[in-house]
Amino acid sequence: MDPMAFLKFRPMLEQFRERHPKFVSFFGFAGQHIKEDSLLEISVTDPDGKKIVTNIRVSPEDIALFQTFGSMLHTKGGSHDKT
Repeated sequence: MDPMAFLKFRPMLEQFRERHPKFVSFFGFAGQHIKEDSLLEISVTDPDGKKIVTNIRVSPEDIALFQTFGSMLHTKGGSHDKT
């Protein structure tokens, strides 16, 4: 990652953590349980109720990416909620 891009990204990430602490904690907790061949499903429901869903089957390369990204998102205090 470009160091300058990371410097811009970091404050945005901190603000996201402050606005959505349970969301970040969930990914920290869930990330500990993702293994090869796990199925990840993501859905988005817009304000009108329309839902879009996708999923992926996790590969070893995905796990490496998640671990790298997770280390960037590591929350202060290290506690992880289940919600």
